Amino acid sequence: MNTHLHITAWALGLILFVIAYVMYKQGKEKPGKIIHMILRLDYLLILYSGGELITPYLNGSPLLPEVIVKGVAGLWVITAMEMLLVRLPKQKPLKGLWIQFIIAFIIVIVLGFFRLPMGIN
Repeated sequence: MNTHLHITAWALGLILFVIAYVMYKQGKEKPGKIIHMILRLDYLLILYSGGELITPYLNGSPLLPEVIVKGVAGLWVITAMEMLLVRLPKQKPLKGLWIQFIIAFIIVIVLGFFRLPMGIN
Protein backbone atom coordinates (compact mmCIF):
# COMPACT_ATOMS: atom_id res chain seq x y z
CA MET A 1 0.00 0.00 0.00
CA ASN A 2 2.79 2.45 0.82
CA THR A 3 4.41 1.85 -2.55
CA HIS A 4 1.22 2.98 -4.26
CA LEU A 5 0.98 6.01 -1.96
CA HIS A 6 4.59 6.93 -2.70
CA ILE A 7 4.24 6.59 -6.47
CA THR A 8 0.96 8.54 -6.43
CA ALA A 9 2.54 11.29 -4.31
CA TRP A 10 5.50 11.49 -6.72
CA ALA A 11 3.24 11.58 -9.77
CA LEU A 12 1.17 14.35 -8.18
CA GLY A 13 4.36 16.17 -7.22
CA LEU A 14 5.71 16.08 -10.76
CA ILE A 15 2.39 17.29 -12.18
CA LEU A 16 2.23 20.15 -9.67
CA PHE A 17 5.87 21.00 -10.40
CA VAL A 18 5.20 21.26 -14.13
CA ILE A 19 2.06 23.36 -13.58
CA ALA A 20 3.84 25.74 -11.16
CA TYR A 21 6.83 26.01 -13.52
CA VAL A 22 4.58 26.88 -16.47
CA MET A 23 2.64 29.42 -14.39
CA TYR A 24 5.83 31.14 -13.27
CA LYS A 25 7.22 31.03 -16.82
CA GLN A 26 4.03 32.74 -18.12
CA GLY A 27 4.37 35.46 -15.51
CA LYS A 28 1.36 34.31 -13.49
CA GLU A 29 3.02 34.82 -10.13
CA LYS A 30 0.04 34.41 -7.79
CA PRO A 31 -1.41 31.16 -9.28
CA GLY A 32 2.13 29.80 -9.54
CA LYS A 33 2.74 30.53 -5.87
CA ILE A 34 -0.51 28.79 -4.87
CA ILE A 35 0.41 25.64 -6.82
CA HIS A 36 3.94 25.87 -5.39
CA MET A 37 2.53 25.88 -1.83
CA ILE A 38 0.36 22.84 -2.61
CA LEU A 39 3.47 21.14 -4.00
CA ARG A 40 5.27 21.83 -0.72
CA LEU A 41 2.50 19.99 1.12
CA ASP A 42 2.90 17.11 -1.31
CA TYR A 43 6.62 17.02 -0.45
CA LEU A 44 5.58 16.04 3.09
CA LEU A 45 3.53 13.13 1.76
CA ILE A 46 6.44 12.05 -0.45
CA LEU A 47 8.86 12.18 2.48
CA TYR A 48 6.49 10.29 4.79
CA SER A 49 5.73 7.51 2.31
CA GLY A 50 9.40 7.26 1.30
CA GLY A 51 10.41 6.94 4.95
CA GLU A 52 7.86 4.17 5.41
CA LEU A 53 9.33 2.32 2.43
CA ILE A 54 12.90 2.64 3.77
CA THR A 55 12.26 1.34 7.30
CA PRO A 56 12.09 -2.41 6.43
CA TYR A 57 15.65 -2.22 5.08
CA LEU A 58 17.16 -0.70 8.23
CA ASN A 59 17.62 -4.02 10.05
CA GLY A 60 20.73 -5.13 8.17
CA SER A 61 19.41 -5.73 4.65
CA PRO A 62 22.09 -6.25 1.97
CA LEU A 63 20.20 -3.64 -0.10
CA LEU A 64 20.64 -0.94 2.55
CA PRO A 65 23.36 0.98 0.63
CA GLU A 66 21.15 1.20 -2.46
CA VAL A 67 18.18 2.27 -0.34
CA ILE A 68 20.27 5.02 1.23
CA VAL A 69 21.45 6.22 -2.19
CA LYS A 70 17.84 6.24 -3.43
CA GLY A 71 16.71 8.18 -0.36
CA VAL A 72 19.44 10.77 -0.77
CA ALA A 73 18.72 11.05 -4.50
CA GLY A 74 15.02 11.49 -3.71
CA LEU A 75 15.85 14.35 -1.36
CA TRP A 76 18.08 15.75 -4.09
CA VAL A 77 15.17 15.67 -6.57
CA ILE A 78 12.89 17.50 -4.12
CA THR A 79 15.59 20.07 -3.42
CA ALA A 80 16.22 20.63 -7.13
CA MET A 81 12.48 21.04 -7.79
CA GLU A 82 12.18 23.55 -5.00
CA MET A 83 15.24 25.53 -6.08
CA LEU A 84 14.04 25.63 -9.69
CA LEU A 85 10.69 27.04 -8.63
CA VAL A 86 12.25 29.57 -6.26
CA ARG A 87 14.83 30.82 -8.77
CA LEU A 88 12.56 30.96 -11.84
CA PRO A 89 10.56 34.07 -10.81
CA LYS A 90 13.81 35.79 -9.82
CA GLN A 91 15.15 35.10 -13.33
CA LYS A 92 18.32 33.46 -12.06
CA PRO A 93 20.23 30.85 -14.11
CA LEU A 94 18.61 27.41 -14.05
CA LYS A 95 20.79 25.25 -16.32
CA GLY A 96 22.82 23.69 -13.49
CA LEU A 97 19.70 22.96 -11.48
CA TRP A 98 18.04 21.28 -14.46
CA ILE A 99 21.10 19.07 -14.93
CA GLN A 100 21.04 18.14 -11.22
CA PHE A 101 17.30 17.43 -11.36
CA ILE A 102 17.65 15.13 -14.36
CA ILE A 103 20.62 13.21 -12.91
CA ALA A 104 18.93 12.74 -9.52
CA PHE A 105 15.62 11.79 -11.14
CA ILE A 106 17.29 9.11 -13.28
CA ILE A 107 19.02 7.67 -10.19
CA VAL A 108 15.72 7.57 -8.28
CA ILE A 109 13.81 5.93 -11.15
CA VAL A 110 16.49 3.31 -11.86
CA LEU A 111 16.89 2.35 -8.21
CA GLY A 112 13.19 2.56 -7.38
CA PHE A 113 11.72 0.72 -10.32
CA PHE A 114 14.47 -1.60 -11.50
CA ARG A 115 16.84 -2.39 -8.61
CA LEU A 116 14.90 -2.47 -5.37
CA PRO A 117 12.38 -5.28 -4.79
CA MET A 118 9.32 -3.08 -4.22
CA GLY A 119 9.62 -1.72 -7.78
CA ILE A 120 8.14 -3.18 -10.96
CA ASN A 121 10.50 -6.18 -11.32
